[in-house]
Amino acid sequence: MPKITNQYALAALACTGGILFGFDISSMSLILGLNSWNSFFGNITENGVTRVDANLQAGITASMPAGSALGAIISGLFSDRFGRKGAIMAACCFWLIGSILCAASQAVAMLIVGRIINGICVGIASAQVPVYLSELAQPKIRGRLVGFQQWAITWGICIFYYVSYGCSFIGGSASLNTAQFRVPWALQTIPALGLMALLPFMPESPRYLASKNRWDEALEVLADVHAKGNKENALVLAEFKEIQTNIEEENSSSWAELFSGRYLNRTHIVVFTQIWAQLTGMNVMMYYISYVMEMAGYTGNIGLISSSIQYVINVLMTVPALIFLDKWGRRPTLMIGSILMATFLYINAAILATKGHGLNSGFNGNDAVRWIINEDAHSAGVALIAMTYLFVASFASTWGPVSWVYPPELFPNRLRAKSNSVSTLGNWLFNFALAYFVPPSFKNIQWKTYIVFAVFCTVMTVHVFLAFPETKNLSLEEVEEVFAAKLPAWKTRAATKNNRLASLADKIERGEDHGQATKGNLGYTEAPLTAVDSPELEDKKETA
Repeated sequence: MPKITNQYALAALACTGGILFGFDISSMSLILGLNSWNSFFGNITENGVTRVDANLQAGITASMPAGSALGAIISGLFSDRFGRKGAIMAACCFWLIGSILCAASQAVAMLIVGRIINGICVGIASAQVPVYLSELAQPKIRGRLVGFQQWAITWGICIFYYVSYGCSFIGGSASLNTAQFRVPWALQTIPALGLMALLPFMPESPRYLASKNRWDEALEVLADVHAKGNKENALVLAEFKEIQTNIEEENSSSWAELFSGRYLNRTHIVVFTQIWAQLTGMNVMMYYISYVMEMAGYTGNIGLISSSIQYVINVLMTVPALIFLDKWGRRPTLMIGSILMATFLYINAAILATKGHGLNSGFNGNDAVRWIINEDAHSAGVALIAMTYLFVASFASTWGPVSWVYPPELFPNRLRAKSNSVSTLGNWLFNFALAYFVPPSFKNIQWKTYIVFAVFCTVMTVHVFLAFPETKNLSLEEVEEVFAAKLPAWKTRAATKNNRLASLADKIERGEDHGQATKGNLGYTEAPLTAVDSPELEDKKETA
């Protein structure tokens, strides 16, 4: 059977789950303003116009992240029992069922059920695809490959926004033809079908195989993905030895262990990585960008096209992170991103507070928009949109990719699937809460909504500085030793300057490694290696 072994091709395929999540975000953001949507699912009528009110819209939008929270919970069970590939296949099946229900929905209840099932897919994929890629990737490009998850989300958002925009003209832009939203929901099954067809040709995670004592297969995957099939490659042997060391020291895992004294700190870090990513307010910009455009005075096709620009920015500005994240490191990327986002959110709040005014009823029939820029302050509207674009660019190059890269790096193999389930659960619970919170928030506290998210961005900057250790350039096994050393988070960057895996590979290449995991012999009985070659780290370990 043919095999797909190129790391970048595997990342592109595995991240199809991210594309599907992006599809949902952009389709909802455009569909919200369609007459056909409001007429078919509307629950209130004013002045002869039927529309969906803010509370119902919040509930419909939030149903998908609610399903994703459920998917995140069960994803660890799927992944540990059936493998990373098995979990991804299950996710695709859920997506097909949910999309069919959405496209055929005849009532709000049917639509919500379909979106919940779609959400289960996204929850499983968003939790286990980063695990799969982090366990396949070479340490030097792990951040880049796992960051493809976020890039896939941005591509999904951008592509499907334009697909939905094109479908909005079916029968004419003012038409009540339900094909305007049914066709996009049917088309979103295509990527899932493509991934299901190609999954059999993709390798299983070598660390999952090792955890099931399938050592020959684990070595074969490492060789195929990292060395074009060469099982004698020194780096392959070095990584295989590291995996053996880690696996042989591990016992069976339990969910309760994530909250034990040894791992509680790590659990809090991975959960807050995902929670903070939501509390930046980015998904507010994605789901409800049409609201922001209306506040700035942009409606109709001008508003739709202006909204699409931020999706293009989202795609383009994720690229610098993919290229440089493994050089910049996780900590500085997160802190710079949150500082920039806080700045732009504070500015937007100030613009709206000083150059806008409140409304007694929803603007342009939109019940959630109760605050708009003054008619004589066109430049303020332009500034509001400009700050929104800069906010999106800041998220796309920082918290967007890092929130997927960082959590699966922090736990040992036996707990990785479970820990990523818990961290991703945090993501989707807050995604659900915010999707439901934002329309009523814009309606009731108007511009102060921006202040809420700006404060969150300020607080997360401090939290990252105090609690988040650096992990760049380390193998997944070496990260364990960084935590064992109990260094303050702001001092862990020194531990990433030396690559022990490369040093071990050099020793194997020269025949100087005295363990048995050398060329021609893959047995292993040697005691675990010493800590990362950092004098500060070594001293700290001795006193710990």
